[in-house]
Amino acid sequence: MKLLELKDSIKNLIIELEENGTAIITMNRPKANALNTEMLLEIEKVFKCMAEDDTVKGVIVTAPGEKFFVAGADINGFLELDGMGGRAASKLAQDAFQAIDDLEKPVIAAVNGYALGGGNEIAMACDIRIASTKAVFGQPEVNLGVMPCFGGTQRLPRLVGYGIAKELIFTARQVKADEAYRIGLVNKVVEPEELLPAAKEMMATILTKAPLAIAMSKVAINKGKDLDMVDGLELERNCNGLLFSTQDKNEGVSAFIEKREAKFTGK
Repeated sequence: MKLLELKDSIKNLIIELEENGTAIITMNRPKANALNTEMLLEIEKVFKCMAEDDTVKGVIVTAPGEKFFVAGADINGFLELDGMGGRAASKLAQDAFQAIDDLEKPVIAAVNGYALGGGNEIAMACDIRIASTKAVFGQPEVNLGVMPCFGGTQRLPRLVGYGIAKELIFTARQVKADEAYRIGLVNKVVEPEELLPAAKEMMATILTKAPLAIAMSKVAINKGKDLDMVDGLELERNCNGLLFSTQDKNEGVSAFIEKREAKFTGK
């Protein structure tokens, strides 16, 4: 199925596809984009669709306005959940965000406002984060007697280090965009009106590169972080070996030698 064929069946996400293959996924659920079961299932469905849709070259995830990216999980149903229910809720969200992580295409989060709890966790599942100066990040779960469980305990320390991750999770302290940049949680901070243009500009640059090389680099980085150095280097060799068998490698090298712009086809 093509991405645009999903538009009419998806209620909580606005789906757009630009001419250069950039899919813009705008989270658009009333009440601050709080993540409920329906929205999480839609996120997983959309990202798995984009994995199979070759018209999609890259993805930008954002939200409307300047106040909320995603304020967190929808906690209205938490009192009804027992231990097994809480575990199932975690898996539902983890599966949705893993679909983002697993997509072998570049994904940029354009974070416009509060990204708390599940909001920070969905941003961390993306490859790159660009933040508005109005963005605020945090993992406030311990205030509710629970813990980050949509991937936060795993992705946050990998981005900012274990000490800072433990501080932010244990204290539930929120950080503004400038601090998020300083600790490595976001890649870039821009004014609110520049957020989506900056994300589009970065994506446009990425899409001029060899798509298979981007995909294999993402695989090597994402899978390699769970390996020791010896196995990680073997993974890197294997991914590079695949790239050396592609037409894009021949085109890129030839273009460099001939001093011309490469025309990559993803083959």
